[in-house]
Amino acid sequence: MTYIYNFADVQAGDVAVAGGKGVGLGNLVRAGLPVPPGFVLTTAAYEAFVDANGIQARIQELAALPSEATPQDYEDASAAIRDLFTGGSMPAAIAYELAAAYERLGADGGGDDATDGATADDDGAPADDDGDRGVPVAVRSSATAEDLASASFAGQQETYLNVRGAEALDAAVIDCWSSLWTARAMAYRDREGIAPGDVRLAVVVQRMVEAEAAGVMFTANPANGRRDQLVISAAWGLGESVVSGTVTTDDVVVEAGTGRVLSRRTADKEVMTVYADGAADRGAADQGGTTERPVPTALRKQAVLDDGAAAVLARHGTRISDYFGTPQDIEWARADGNFFMLQSRPITALPEPVADTPDTWPLPYPKGLYFRASIVEQLPDPLSPLFADLIDGSVTRSLKALMNEAVGSEVVRDGDVGLPTINGYAYYYYRTSAMWRVMGKSPAAMVALARGKAHMGMDGWREFSHPRYKQVLKGWSAKSMGELSGEELLEGVRTLLDAGTVYYTAVESVIPIAATSEISFRAYYDKLIRRAGDPSAETFLLGYDSEPIRAEKSLYDLAAWAREVEGLAPAILNQPTAALAESQRSWLPPAGMDPALWQQWHPRFQAHLDRFGHAVYNLDFLSPVPADDPSALLDTVKFYLRGQGNDPHERQRLSAARREDQTERMLARLGRTRLGRSRRAPFIRLLRWAQKSAPLREDALADVGLAWPLIRRMLLELGQRLVYSGVIAGPADVFWLRQQELQSAVEFGLAAPQPPGTAEPLAQMAVAITGAARPVRADVVEERKMLWRGQAKAAAPQLLPETRWMKRAFESMMPSRSQEQQGDVIKGVGASAGRVSAPARVLGGPQDFGQMSPGEVLVARITTPAWTSLFAMASAVVTDVGGPLSHSSIVAREYGIPAVLGTGVATQRLTSGQQITVDGDAGTVTVEHPPA
Repeated sequence: MTYIYNFADVQAGDVAVAGGKGVGLGNLVRAGLPVPPGFVLTTAAYEAFVDANGIQARIQELAALPSEATPQDYEDASAAIRDLFTGGSMPAAIAYELAAAYERLGADGGGDDATDGATADDDGAPADDDGDRGVPVAVRSSATAEDLASASFAGQQETYLNVRGAEALDAAVIDCWSSLWTARAMAYRDREGIAPGDVRLAVVVQRMVEAEAAGVMFTANPANGRRDQLVISAAWGLGESVVSGTVTTDDVVVEAGTGRVLSRRTADKEVMTVYADGAADRGAADQGGTTERPVPTALRKQAVLDDGAAAVLARHGTRISDYFGTPQDIEWARADGNFFMLQSRPITALPEPVADTPDTWPLPYPKGLYFRASIVEQLPDPLSPLFADLIDGSVTRSLKALMNEAVGSEVVRDGDVGLPTINGYAYYYYRTSAMWRVMGKSPAAMVALARGKAHMGMDGWREFSHPRYKQVLKGWSAKSMGELSGEELLEGVRTLLDAGTVYYTAVESVIPIAATSEISFRAYYDKLIRRAGDPSAETFLLGYDSEPIRAEKSLYDLAAWAREVEGLAPAILNQPTAALAESQRSWLPPAGMDPALWQQWHPRFQAHLDRFGHAVYNLDFLSPVPADDPSALLDTVKFYLRGQGNDPHERQRLSAARREDQTERMLARLGRTRLGRSRRAPFIRLLRWAQKSAPLREDALADVGLAWPLIRRMLLELGQRLVYSGVIAGPADVFWLRQQELQSAVEFGLAAPQPPGTAEPLAQMAVAITGAARPVRADVVEERKMLWRGQAKAAAPQLLPETRWMKRAFESMMPSRSQEQQGDVIKGVGASAGRVSAPARVLGGPQDFGQMSPGEVLVARITTPAWTSLFAMASAVVTDVGGPLSHSSIVAREYGIPAVLGTGVATQRLTSGQQITVDGDAGTVTVEHPPA
């Protein structure tokens, strides 16, 4: 039996034979990269050793540790298993083949040439003075569950350097085999769910390069995920100290396409790893090895690689990355000015590419004022390109029509208002001259809107805006999407968006009326009615139904019903939320769930989605609504199924009873005196106004996204067709196109309905149609996504330009505080009373909702009605944006939890798991530090 493979003989599918490292080196050799020669001792040799020494059963017995095993348990098991290996003997057949391969490696370089001009002896191996002790080799583990894209296992087994002589090689190989069972390797495999019986170990034996410098190269930037940047770490001497992290390295970032050095950090390198030389370094056994020595003074602060050398190395890295088709983690060495690639593995856990975070805010129109308020509050993130293009014109048309109709003149002219983006963030824009013109007409406009002019105000919303929005939606919902042309789909998107924008404009006339009603009642009550010991003004406004509360009660009722159906509650709880969400879309039961139970559950939950699934987390079409992804709602159902949370019906009943009781008490007291009787009528009038307005405001806000599920389906239908036509890689990439790009694709017929029978994979169809292996807009889409991720890390100013007079004039009107707060106390607006200390949970959007645990403080940029399901789990709420009359405050008061809103910096300053104290009375959030 052959136990030895030369690198060139190892094929891509030989992981079970040569392990991950061996396969990687085989690929590098076949790709023509400069690789020091060597060979692989296959996994068959490991198995033969274990069988010959009769230790397999004992290994499995010792390695089968329980889930509650401690680190010491792993250490004890590892020591016992490794004793089994060191007590064994090498089978003669393996020893013979190993010695012969080692001899060939010294004689002819092992059969693999080091290419690309690597300096070599006459035998083809890298230059080295072997002497009489044998060629120096590195002996490295190559596990079958190693260097894979899913888990790197880097550093879990051992490496032995500068091994010389056949006897030392045998010992190093046995040590390598036993290192499959180090405590860290066993614990790592247990975490990854890899059974002890599923792993084997090959051993890589490679001629060593006596490197003058060495290091590691990532062909994608692990800090920001950029695939167009390579990151090189370099140190003097051998590379083992770089891999193990025992030396400080030079770090160089290189642009992939050009080889240009983008940045470098040159370290003060105090020590270097070199060959052990002499008894003082090696000991009496004279077996080779390595040692650390001080770096010569002249080299300590000198760059290991100049720009030219870094560019050459980066070209090797790009070749390797292109060959493997995925970013690589590469170990390299440099000897006599030539580079050698020692191994390559996929980079695991690489973040998505992120562009630089912007730090300047250039104004697209210099003579203007920019505000992040009103509709922009529901756009907390940078906008996707398509939504940015569509919403700007829609909002401009809506605002212009509203103001001109309300005041009966052309108060808003072309170019006066807009919704442009700066670094991706939406801003209300007013031309400076128009700002004063509009403000002069604002009092008259507010009165007109309150009276229902332009179909605004409470009555205008109820009798015209809301019904009209639903009517437009009904008309487009009746159409068969698959039969619509691309032009018709795009027309539908624009029509529905305009209807939604007009509707939101109507909602914006409801919000100030509701806010004014509550402010007026609170001011009157606090100044003229309230005495010591009386309840707060909010007590008289709680316990009413609104759409977010009705949605919460619907989920609670779903859970209560599910508990009554035998077997349904445990079936739901035992299924991963993602599987339940996917099955809800496909109508097929999740794997392992009784189809009969699923048939009872699916239509009831779908009825909830049909009624409430349009609530938006973020107005941008890029963000799915619950109808698309109901994961957050399913987590809330599970929360209730576990018996957690309070009955919202009972909570509402108690709030309403307290409200009515306090109202009766207050009216009775006011009726006892002449002064009280004079104040009684205004109290009743203001109270009824506020009680009527607040729930209506929540109803109006909750329905802003009525058309959003249909708009998203239309856009995704267009995206599906563009995938078929080879324009984009996935249907959701349509959100990253510009409006003009989508319009052009539609006009060129690239978004026509798909012909029947197109069951072939879309990527294959795109290649067949376009002749291109990559969709034509794929690179542009990826660049825009990368730019968006960088922008998402920025803290967008509330006002632009950031001048002193702008802040003095408008900062108090903005929905968040200054972003310049420092220290452990973050100030905001106290919007719901109470004080709670609990861990923070910072959520960026619905994609993070599954991270929320009961009792944590919900921290977000802003919450919309779609976030209400999380309030049942939260102990308090903190937001960057919002005020005492925002949705967050109203719902938090209904739930009886503290809320501090409008902090401006909470999501930037707080981290999940951090212990904080939320004081809704003082309007502060305090970071708690554990005692030293």
